[in-house]
Amino acid sequence: MEGAGRDQEEVRKLSVELRYFEQTAETLQERLGMMNAAVSDLTYANATLEAMEKEKTPAEVLMPIGGGNFVKAKLTGADKIIVGMGAGVSIEKTLTEAKEIVKERIEQIESTRVQAQQQLSQIVDRINKGRTRMETLLAGMQEGKQ
Repeated sequence: MEGAGRDQEEVRKLSVELRYFEQTAETLQERLGMMNAAVSDLTYANATLEAMEKEKTPAEVLMPIGGGNFVKAKLTGADKIIVGMGAGVSIEKTLTEAKEIVKERIEQIESTRVQAQQQLSQIVDRINKGRTRMETLLAGMQEGKQ
C-alpha cells in the first residue's frame, strides 16, 4: 500500500500543477490575442501612413469615428502626424518619423509575441506530459483496486 500512497500524492501534485499550467496557458493565449490585435492595428496604421505619403493634398478621405462609422474629411497635408507615445501623451512627428515609430512598435510586439508563443508551446508540452503521467498513475491505481 505504500506505493499506492505515493501514487495518490503524485496525482494530487500533478493535479495542482496542471491547474497552474492551464491557467498560465490561458493567460498567455489572452496576451497573444491582444498582441495580434495590436499588430493588426499598427499594420493598418502603417498602411494608412504609406497611402498618405503617396496621396496628393488636398484629398478627400474617410475618417473613422468608431463603430464602423466614417465621416468625409479633407486631408490638407500629411507632413505632420500626431503620434501617441503612451500614458495619454502625443507628439507631433514628421510622416517619416511616424512610419518609423509604427514599424518599431510592430517589431517589438512581434518579438514579444514569438517569446510568448514559445512559452505557450512549452507549457502545453508540460500539460500533455502531466496528463499522460496522471492517466498512467490513475490506471495503475485502478488495477491495484481490482
